[in-house]
This record gives sequence, structure tokens and C-alpha cells, in this order.
Amino acid sequence: MSDQGKAVPQGDEKRCTVAVEHQDAIALLDACSRAIVAVVDGVSPAVVSIFLRRQNRRRFEPAGAGSGIVMTPDGYILTNFHVVQNADVIDVVFTDGSRYQAAIIGLDPASDLAVIRAAAAGLPYLTLGDSASLRVGQLVLAMGNPLGFQSTVSSGVVSALGRSLRSQDGRQIDNVIQHTAPLNPGNSGGPLLDTHGRVVGINTAIIPQAQGIGFAIPADTAQWIITQLLSNGRVRRGYLGISGRSRPISRQIIRFHHLENETAVEVMSVDADGPAAKSGFKEGDLIIAMNQEKVSSIDDMHRFLSKWPIGKSLQLQIIRWDEKLEISIVPVELPKTE
Repeated sequence: MSDQGKAVPQGDEKRCTVAVEHQDAIALLDACSRAIVAVVDGVSPAVVSIFLRRQNRRRFEPAGAGSGIVMTPDGYILTNFHVVQNADVIDVVFTDGSRYQAAIIGLDPASDLAVIRAAAAGLPYLTLGDSASLRVGQLVLAMGNPLGFQSTVSSGVVSALGRSLRSQDGRQIDNVIQHTAPLNPGNSGGPLLDTHGRVVGINTAIIPQAQGIGFAIPADTAQWIITQLLSNGRVRRGYLGISGRSRPISRQIIRFHHLENETAVEVMSVDADGPAAKSGFKEGDLIIAMNQEKVSSIDDMHRFLSKWPIGKSLQLQIIRWDEKLEISIVPVELPKTE
């Protein structure tokens, strides 16, 4: 007699189920998934693909691609300097398929940032968030145009803060965010987002030999750069000849010197030919103030130097071991090597 049509004995059933004690964890994952979907839906219309063309005799040929962030409804777009630096024609493509040509408004090789403008109006746009509040281990999302695949999303965590990174032309970029959201060529210029959909960084580089290591320019730095580029077309900044990173100050040092700072800028290296070397700065010095104005981060120093006249002496207050010192230094203009 055929077995067709026979009922399978109840004891032989092996339906897969999830144990009750795991239901809460599943609900948490579902909530996290919905939050990410909401961020992507809300942000993606303001993340653009950038396609570059260069003139070769009488023809324009493809010359690379990247990503960008629409910052204003009238077409100002933030991207990386290395994305657009050699382009003769820049095309910007939105998620709805609309395409516009864009012109370069300002370039800043020292931070690997650029502002371009598309000939459009009424565009969806994003605003920059607060990168100073980022913490190691925080979940972040990267969006962009990797390898030409438009509107791609990846996720990871902030793996380190205050990194230094050399740009493609050899310049050192300080105070960089390191994260594990997978990046590929074409992600450059796209946003690094927190789970609220706020832009906390601009993705700028990967290490090809490593897996899961990406870098982003902090949003706080980008905000200052954008202001300078829109006002002047370039960033004219004072140069001290040091590289540094933000670092917490120990409670013992704060109490001993009666400091208001909780963080300072630690000098990581000193340019042998720069003003800092001539003034006697050393690796490990903690910069706490400039002309009595409190300094807690690299961005504080950049903002101060953007307002301070180049060539005019200023006083830097530092902590060196157990001493509190004041050193005079004369900023020069950052060498222009474009």
C-alpha cells in the first residue's frame, strides 16, 4: 500500500521554532532593524552619486565616481577633495534618477573636503550633527555609491576616535573617526550616520590591505570647513607645525593645576621646520589654551587659528609632565601644495 496520503505521526514532526527565552532578543533586533530602515528612508534622497568626466582631445571620458551630501535646498553638496579634484565635468545623480551638472565652489586638500553646487533648487538636504558626542562602540551607518552601486548602506561601529590619517597627496588629517562600516571605492564623500540619521562624519578613506577599517572626517570639522569654503572659496588657516589628537586629562593633573579642561590636545609630532619646533614644543605636550581661550580639541585650535592673524605672535598654555608652561609662537600660513 502506498504511503501517500498517510498522516505523519505527531512524534516525527520537526518544525523549527525559537525558544521563548529568545523572543525579547529578537524583538530588540527587529526594533534595531526598523530604526536603520527609517534612517535609510529618510536620508537617502539627500545622498548623491557623483560621476566625473575628463576631456581627452574632443571627447569626455569617465574619470571616476564618488558620493556626496546635499547640504542646502539650492544645490550645495559636500564631498571629498580627492573625488572631484581632477574632474573637467561633474555629474550629480539623485536616487530618483534626476541628473545635474555641478561646479566646484571650494576645495580644501588639507581636510580632503570640497563643496560643489548642482544647478537645481528645492532639493532634499541634510544637516551636520555633533561628532564630539561620538563614543567608541557606537553603531554607525555608511551610505554612498561604492563601485558604482547607487544608494548602498553598510553598518558598523566607531572603533577609534582622534586618529591621524595621510590623504592621497601626503597631507596629514587629524582627529579622524575610525569605524568598521564596510567601505569601497566610490563611498568617498558619503555620510557616516548615527542611528538618529544625523551626519556625524564624511567617509574619506579605506585601508586596502585591511578588512573593516574605514575613516571619516568629523562633522564638527566639516562644518567649519564648509563655512570657510562658502565665504572665501578656500580655507586660509594658520600653521603651527604640529599634529595632535584630543586626549582626556587625568583628574590628578586637573586638580593640581586647577584646570577647567577635561580634555586637551596632545602633541603627537612636531614638524622640524615649523613654528612649533622653533618655539620649543615637544611630543607629549598637552595644549590647554590659546591666548587664555580654552582648547579641548583639534577643532578648537582650527577655529582659533581661522580668526587669528597669520604672522602675529600668540601664547599657548601647555602642560608638560608636572609643569604648566606658556610658550609664544608665531603662526604662518599653511603651505599651499595643490
